[in-house]
Amino acid sequence: MNTPDTDVVYLFSYGTLQDRNVQISSFGRELAGRADALPGYAQTLLAIGDPKVVEISGKTHHPVVRPSGNPADEVAGTVFEITAQELAAADEYEVDDYRRVLVTLKSGIDAWVYIAA
Repeated sequence: MNTPDTDVVYLFSYGTLQDRNVQISSFGRELAGRADALPGYAQTLLAIGDPKVVEISGKTHHPVVRPSGNPADEVAGTVFEITAQELAAADEYEVDDYRRVLVTLKSGIDAWVYIAA
């Protein structure tokens, strides 16, 4: 029984969206995912100024990725199957320093990921 708000989309996380507490706070459930990687990107840390996000994640600095220009670079993480409604909840969680883009993961799956804005 699929309705438009339960259609599956893929979300790749290399950071706090992999944390159980963040998932329960954002989605109301713990997500099941599998390991994957994001080719052509490099990871650094970003200071988070939103106190609500810091409280949920328990961290003042979150990972952030940017295109590296080197196809050999890759960022390890987890790909999750979520609903479009849960993707909107992820948008609410992420601060303005991130933007969501559609990428192709190492596995060949097309997934949404949050990168540096």
